[in-house]
Amino acid sequence: MMQIVDFTPVRGLIGGSLIGLAAVFWWLTAGRIAGISGLLGQILETRGREGLWRWCFLAGLVMGAGGWMLTQGISWSVRFPVPWPLVAVSGVLVGVGAQMASGCTSGHGVCGLARGSRRSTLVVAVFLASGMLTVFVVRHGF
Repeated sequence: MMQIVDFTPVRGLIGGSLIGLAAVFWWLTAGRIAGISGLLGQILETRGREGLWRWCFLAGLVMGAGGWMLTQGISWSVRFPVPWPLVAVSGVLVGVGAQMASGCTSGHGVCGLARGSRRSTLVVAVFLASGMLTVFVVRHGF
């Protein structure tokens, strides 16, 4: 059974608010949607200034998270309780799903809903329903 070890609602609220504010700021100032799956999908295809801002955006994400971990004394290690090939296949499937949905769950949830996108509202509803159905089947079906 899953246990919540570090339940920090204030940090979550602050972090979520900062993500939302950053997405709105990026949209208002740059006229761009801060969708990471779309950005990653186009990063190798674009050149010049178009490619540069994408690389800088991703570098900022990594450096921001890394900087936070350094200031907090957090070490980074990745351990998967499943074989690496399964992790790789899962990652590819997530990428295919994000491509099919024109964005990932957080992109539609943060950026799409904030813009009032009907498509994002529908996609988020489908994501949530799929998650709830999956939990029900895993818990009660097996």
